[in-house]
Amino acid sequence: MKEYKQKRQYLEIRNRVYEKLELNPFVLSRQFLFWVIIGLIGGAIAAVYWIALEYVLHFSMLLSGWVLIPLMTGAGLLVGLIIHWIGDPGEMDLIVNNIRFKGGRLDPKNNPSMLLSSFVGIAAGSSIGPEAPLVQVTGSTGTWLARKLRLKGEDLRSLTIAGMASGFTALFGAPLGSGFFALEILHHRHMVEFYQALIPAFVSSCAAYLIFVLLTQIGYEPTWLFQEYIYTGPSDFLWAAGAGVIGAAAGWLFIIFFRFSKSQFSRVKKIYIKTTLGGLIMGVVFTFLPITRFFGHYSINELINTEFTIGMLVLIFLLKIVVTAVSATAGWRGGFIIPLFFIGATLGQLVVNIFPELNAGLIMISCMAAVNACVTRTPISTIILLTTMTGFHGTIPIMFASLSGFFLAPKTPLIASQLRQEKH
Repeated sequence: MKEYKQKRQYLEIRNRVYEKLELNPFVLSRQFLFWVIIGLIGGAIAAVYWIALEYVLHFSMLLSGWVLIPLMTGAGLLVGLIIHWIGDPGEMDLIVNNIRFKGGRLDPKNNPSMLLSSFVGIAAGSSIGPEAPLVQVTGSTGTWLARKLRLKGEDLRSLTIAGMASGFTALFGAPLGSGFFALEILHHRHMVEFYQALIPAFVSSCAAYLIFVLLTQIGYEPTWLFQEYIYTGPSDFLWAAGAGVIGAAAGWLFIIFFRFSKSQFSRVKKIYIKTTLGGLIMGVVFTFLPITRFFGHYSINELINTEFTIGMLVLIFLLKIVVTAVSATAGWRGGFIIPLFFIGATLGQLVVNIFPELNAGLIMISCMAAVNACVTRTPISTIILLTTMTGFHGTIPIMFASLSGFFLAPKTPLIASQLRQEKH
């Protein structure tokens, strides 16, 4: 009887999905064209942003020492004034909330403030990355296009999500993982919604990746190059799961400090004072520990190729958590996915220094997966993203680590909108 009920429930869900997805050829071709268009637009927007950012970062990276204190403090003041004058674009929490509970709409009016404030902060060296601004801009472009096409309901939501996926793809360079990530971070609880938006996200991601690669001339090679992994036996799965447990503990530590930092900065009412204080704190840390500067896209390779002492790795790990949390809670605009990968890589390097017989690539990537899955609650896309961005072929051990991080995550997520139930 129990098996019969389960089978019946499965068939009901499957039929609802098929009902949503079965379209006549004309409608399917029309919607496919919309998904491609938003992918191409999103990829082009992201490419322009990325090219401009890399150009400015080339000069910003030349600065070091005590000059970073006034640089970061001044950048913090400028970021705060931009938000004060143009408007508050919100954070990732707001993006998730709008997609899940406000009809899937992202307001394009927030784009100027988000683009300018994030660009200034990231170029100066803040420890958060461009994922939030790229997702806001490309996702809101999807909303704008849907309105122009007079789309409503799930069609509008799907086009917005497709725009978000194009923004993630440009940053991660992984169309499959980015498509999943755009849906997973929204924490969909309904299978129909998830699968209805899945194909649009994939199509948009592929289109965005194509135009992004053409415009930036970025190759297909992995972003980070870890030690080659050779399978040694079932013990590898245990080590990966163990690294996942350690990574989950690091995720808890990040979430705890993030909430503490947010509570402290919430006492400061003026946004430009808050961002200036955040810039001052970051400037001091960056002066003494330069590797914690920037969001980690390039620093992870530096971490891999440099021999650090155990004490130095502990310091890098702790201070990277501090500056990332301060960047995000002091009003600076950006995302913390790549910084979480950096935190995980540092933790993995620390474990390998203590147990040098372990494979560095396996342990570091396992910790990266666990930390991100714990904080963002995206275990599936994290696996796909990391295998693509690192060229790591040990997918199964990484699954053990990512799922360990996910299931050991705090009951209350860092992105509060992931917890809320939809109203029916």
